[in-house]
Amino acid sequence: MDQSTFLAYCMDKPGAQQSLRQEWQANQIKVGEVMFAMTHEMDGKPVISLKSSPKMAESLRSEYHAIVPCGLLNKTHWNTLFLDGDIPDSQFYYLVDASWQLAVDTLPDSLRQELNI
Repeated sequence: MDQSTFLAYCMDKPGAQQSLRQEWQANQIKVGEVMFAMTHEMDGKPVISLKSSPKMAESLRSEYHAIVPCGLLNKTHWNTLFLDGDIPDSQFYYLVDASWQLAVDTLPDSLRQELNI
């Protein structure tokens, strides 16, 4: 997985918008005002951060060496994934979908209807 493929997949999600968080040098991807993904660097390597349930976050960290708690966000819910690690591309897609759905689930019904979600 590379950052451009990752970003393209995220931006294909209904309602996705990208913005730069200058102080973190990170691209945030949100649906409505709720972030579901972020690209940035960690230890000089490209990484992405995605939200998940606490149980899934722990399970992923134990299964993959390339998944660690996110240092910039709530470590209970957010994982950082190294793009050059041992994670299959199919897992990236699944985790983006799950993170996007978690964000959508927190949106008010009126915004979901407006975004056709």
